[in-house]
Amino acid sequence: MAKKKPDFKYYVVERTYGTSFMAYIKDNDRKRRAVTAKTLDELITRYRKAEAEIAADKFRKSTPTVEEYCEKWLLMQSAHIRATTLIDYTSKVRRHIIKSLGDMHMGEVTTDDLRMALVPVSQKSASVFKSVNILMNSIFSSAVESKVIEKNPARFLSYRGGGVPQRDRESLTDEQVKKLLDAIREVPNTYVFVMLGLYAGLRRVEILALQWDSVFLESETPYITV
Repeated sequence: MAKKKPDFKYYVVERTYGTSFMAYIKDNDRKRRAVTAKTLDELITRYRKAEAEIAADKFRKSTPTVEEYCEKWLLMQSAHIRATTLIDYTSKVRRHIIKSLGDMHMGEVTTDDLRMALVPVSQKSASVFKSVNILMNSIFSSAVESKVIEKNPARFLSYRGGGVPQRDRESLTDEQVKKLLDAIREVPNTYVFVMLGLYAGLRRVEILALQWDSVFLESETPYITV
């Protein structure tokens, strides 16, 4: 006999090979699922397990999509990181995380999903591969801290050995610099951009993030701050 009577409706099915017990439970799509067992105690155990699975599935589907949470995470980061860093984060998150996983719900993402998203990133430089790994871990850790999800699927990722080792680059010669500047001198919005890269040593994201309050032309020696 069962230790306690179940609080759900069940059926006793008599067959030639013996008696079995059956109950129905509705999933999150309102479809009936049959739960069967040889004993009433076993039926109760299986029914409770099915209930837990359905509840977990409902929780996963109630979490925001990866795109929604990533955009929120980027907005939260903007309060305490440099504009250049935010530009870099935004580019990598949208290109390598949202593009691959954006339509999935945060609670549905598994470690395998993240590893699959990293496959094309592994063809990029080792620094990009490492950076995207760190961003994934930071985003999903933040979601855990905010109780958006229960576990961080990125905690098992490793960036070691991933990506293409970056080769040393040779700087342009004076002659190459002259040819480059002559070629773009009349191109709108390009000449100054390239000059900043050549003579101030700024990276692309640093140039794009420059504001007028970073430019000091009235001082004895004009300068910019980054």
